Amino acid sequence: MITTLVFDAYGTLFDVTSAARRAAQASGDSLLASAWPRLAADWRRKQLEYTWLRTITGDYAPFDHVTAQSLDWALDAHNQTDPALRTSLLDLFHHLVPFPEVAEVLANLKASGYRLAILSNGTPAMLDAATQSAGLADAFDAILSVETVRHYKPSHHVYGMVETHLGTKPAQTLFVSSNGWDIAGAAHFGLWTAWVNRDSAPVDRLPQRPAHVIPDLSHLPRLLS
Repeated sequence: MITTLVFDAYGTLFDVTSAARRAAQASGDSLLASAWPRLAADWRRKQLEYTWLRTITGDYAPFDHVTAQSLDWALDAHNQTDPALRTSLLDLFHHLVPFPEVAEVLANLKASGYRLAILSNGTPAMLDAATQSAGLADAFDAILSVETVRHYKPSHHVYGMVETHLGTKPAQTLFVSSNGWDIAGAAHFGLWTAWVNRDSAPVDRLPQRPAHVIPDLSHLPRLLS
């Protein structure tokens, strides 16, 4: 029986492209207005690559540091040299826009008696800023950061935090993420999984496949019932 839902943050609850989109809208720069989707994609890709490489090599650095370094790479790749844009993007990443259905779904799940938690690569300060600015801080019973174990997903050390900090067995836990590789890591650890496939992407060719696939979080209550 599922008693606890554990959510990834970036890309699952919060739209990671919203920082670049909002910066482009605010700047009035025609070049940035057309380039921001590619900039956002490159920033996110490098952000993830750096976390994986740092975990493999044992060279951990906090997620805000990784986020800044991956942004520097993306800005360089897109010939964006304005320091003010860099500052704005990093600030906006701390205040990402949640997906439209998130607040209502979380409120309904909490009212139904489920325990809710976040398990994220983000630092505690980043996750606090994101949940506070989105008005979601009170929805969660716990917000777990990889800072505790100094490994990034999909390391088993990260998913082990669910049982250690929440006291919840894997069989009682549904892990929800929009990242296929994150779902595979959680499934390998033994958690039940729901992949939020917002882009109708194919399932990753990995040994562990999602137990459930949903197009957005609004389908979670029906899945649980």
